Amino acid sequence: MQKSDLLDLLLKENNGILKTSDVIQAGISKPCFMDYVKNSGLEKVAHGVYMSRDAWADEMYLLQTRFSSTVFSHESALYLLDLAEREPLQFTVTAKAGYNYTNLSKEGFKVYTIKHELFETGITTLQSPTGRALRAYNAERTICDIIRSRRYVEIQDFQSALKTYARRKEKNLPLLLRYAKEFRVEKILRQYMEVLI
Repeated sequence: MQKSDLLDLLLKENNGILKTSDVIQAGISKPCFMDYVKNSGLEKVAHGVYMSRDAWADEMYLLQTRFSSTVFSHESALYLLDLAEREPLQFTVTAKAGYNYTNLSKEGFKVYTIKHELFETGITTLQSPTGRALRAYNAERTICDIIRSRRYVEIQDFQSALKTYARRKEKNLPLLLRYAKEFRVEKILRQYMEVLI
């Protein structure tokens, strides 16, 4: 198989988006890839990320590709988890404390920070609206996050998420309570859940 054929295949498998790191991992040199980008008319959409003109732009996927140290959280995670009634007005992500999120904020993203030891808690892989894999927090972590940040979350989003979670068959209450202890929101969570369950 020629390199251009392999790149065509990779482009097709990745729904019209190629990352330089993935191409190099597949054994194709960067200069060869840059020739392919030029000849195929791929558009640079982020550092090391190229997209074909007919590909559907997946803003969430592109955001995470550009800012790989972040995890979708709060309203964005609620949306990905189907715990929200509507698409969020702005993407929300969480980064480790000390992370320089100036560029994210300038582009209109809402950024939360958390200490390093709690950052990894509850990370899972969810699907973007176009079916791409995204790093986001699971339902239990997200519920704890919105309780912790309830002053910054719209009340209707907050109430809707709690009610929808409480009605779900696949909820994991022991895990939710464990996270609530870790994030120090157990008392508040119990007050809400006693009303809803």
